[in-house]
Amino acid sequence: MTPELRQLLGSQPFTRFLLARFFGLTASQMLMVALAWHMYDLTRSAWDLGLVGLFQFVPALLVTLPAGQLVDRWHRGRIFASCVSLQALTALVLVGAIGLGQDSRHLILALSVVLGVVRAFQMPAQQALTPLLVPPPLLARAVALSSSAVQVSVIGGPALGGVLYAAGAGAVYATCSVLSLAAGALALRVHYAHAPTLGRAASWRDALAGLGFVWRRKVLLGAVSLDMFAVLLGGAVALLPIYARDILHTGPEGLGLLRAAPAVGALLMSLVLTRWPLQHHVGRLLFAAVAVFGLATVAFGLSQQLWLSVLALAVTGAADNISVVVRLTVMQLETPDEMRGRVAAVNSIFIGASNQLGEFESGAVAALWGPEASAISGGLGTVLVALLWWRLFPALAQRDRLRG
Repeated sequence: MTPELRQLLGSQPFTRFLLARFFGLTASQMLMVALAWHMYDLTRSAWDLGLVGLFQFVPALLVTLPAGQLVDRWHRGRIFASCVSLQALTALVLVGAIGLGQDSRHLILALSVVLGVVRAFQMPAQQALTPLLVPPPLLARAVALSSSAVQVSVIGGPALGGVLYAAGAGAVYATCSVLSLAAGALALRVHYAHAPTLGRAASWRDALAGLGFVWRRKVLLGAVSLDMFAVLLGGAVALLPIYARDILHTGPEGLGLLRAAPAVGALLMSLVLTRWPLQHHVGRLLFAAVAVFGLATVAFGLSQQLWLSVLALAVTGAADNISVVVRLTVMQLETPDEMRGRVAAVNSIFIGASNQLGEFESGAVAALWGPEASAISGGLGTVLVALLWWRLFPALAQRDRLRG
C-alpha cells in the first residue's frame, strides 16, 4: 500500500463517506434491477422499460440546477443522508404495495419520479463533498478509490438483487431499505468544516451559474458532453431484461450477472488507476476509451451467448471508468469550492441524460426495430461521437495532464 493510499484510508470522514456511498449505491443498484424485472414481469413491454428511465430523468432535469445551488449553501453530508433515507422509504412503499397486492405499472412509474428527484440532490452533494474531505494532491487517487468502491457495489448490488428476487421482489426492496438507512446513518457522521452561505437570497441567476461556468471552460464542456452522448447512444442497460429473458434465455440471476458485468470491468480499471494514476495523454486516452466503449456495445448487440455478452459489457465498464476518472478529476480541480455544487449539478444533468434518457432511447428503438438493432446502432453512434468530439474540442483531445 502506497503512503498516499494509506493516508486516504486513515481519514475517518473520507472512509465513512466511502462506506455510505457503498451502501447507498448497493441499495440503488438492487432497486434498479428489481424495478426493471418487476416492470417486465407486469407488462412484457420494452416501451415500459424505457419509460422507467424517462420518468426518472424528466423530474431530475427540472430540479437539478436548484438542487446544485442548495448543495453550495447547505451541509452536503446531511443532504446526502436525506436522499438515501428517501430511497429507503421508496423501497418500503414497494414492500407494502406487494404485500397488499397493489403493485402496478403506474406505481413503479410514480416511484421512478421520486427516485429521479432524489438523485437530483444526491449526485451533486456526493460529488461536491469529496474534495472537502481530502487534500488536492490526493484528489485523483480519492476519485479512483471511490470509483473502486462504487464499482464493487455495482457488482454486488445487481448480483444480490438477482439472487434475492428468486424469493420475490419484496425481499429485494426490504434489503434496499435496510442498506439505505445504514448509508444515511454513516453520512450523518461525516464531519467537515462547513461554513453556511450568507448574503443574497437564492435566485435563478445563481442556480444557472454552473451552466455558464461549464460553457466557458471548453475542456470541461467537451468532457462532460462527450460522456453524455457516448452513454446516451451506447447504453444498453435498459435492454438487459429483454436480453436476459428473450435472447440469452436466462432468469433473474442472469440479469444480475449482466448488470454486474460492466462494474467488474470498471472495478478492475479503477484499481489499476488507483495504483497508477493517469499521468500523460489523458485527452487521447479519454477519446480512445469512448471509442472502445462503442465497439464493445456493438459486440454485445451481436452476441447470442451469455459469456460473450458478459465479456462485452465488462469491456464497456472498463472503458467508461477511464472517462469517469478523467471527467470528475478535471471537474473538481478546475472548480472553486463555492461553485462545486452547481457545477456538479450540471454534470448530474449530463449523467442523467446519458443514463435515464439513454434507457428511454434504447427502449424506444428496441420497441420499433428490436433490441439487437438498438444496441448495435447505439454502439456505432458512440464511435461517431468520439470522432466528432475530437474535432470539436481539440484542447480536450490534446490535453496531457489532469491538471491543466
